[in-house]
Amino acid sequence: QVQLQESGPGLVKPSQTLSLTCTVFGGSITTKYYYWTWIRQAPGKGLEWMGRISYNGNTYYVPSLKSRSSISRDTSKNQFTLQLRSVTPEDTAVYYCARDYGTSYTDYWGKGTLVTVSS
Repeated sequence: QVQLQESGPGLVKPSQTLSLTCTVFGGSITTKYYYWTWIRQAPGKGLEWMGRISYNGNTYYVPSLKSRSSISRDTSKNQFTLQLRSVTPEDTAVYYCARDYGTSYTDYWGKGTLVTVSS
């Protein structure tokens, strides 16, 4: 059974960098052919796929966030991290990490963590 757990600050000030970590239990982030994804849901809106990092370290981002986003990993800790720069209140959302098998399906999700951008 794979479990994913998001962690990070719940409050970030505008213009700062949001940084979240997803710790994976029960499965390695280097296992072929899994991809490790960040998704968010702003209040009253649908899910927004943000980006992901592959089992071999390749990264992919949604074009609208690419200039502000970085996804990295620490294989020794079995973690992957999202950084979102220059945040605004519009970045307030519940942030989820998840596991994808290629482009086929998402099989595991974290519980999500609320990040509020406010001064």
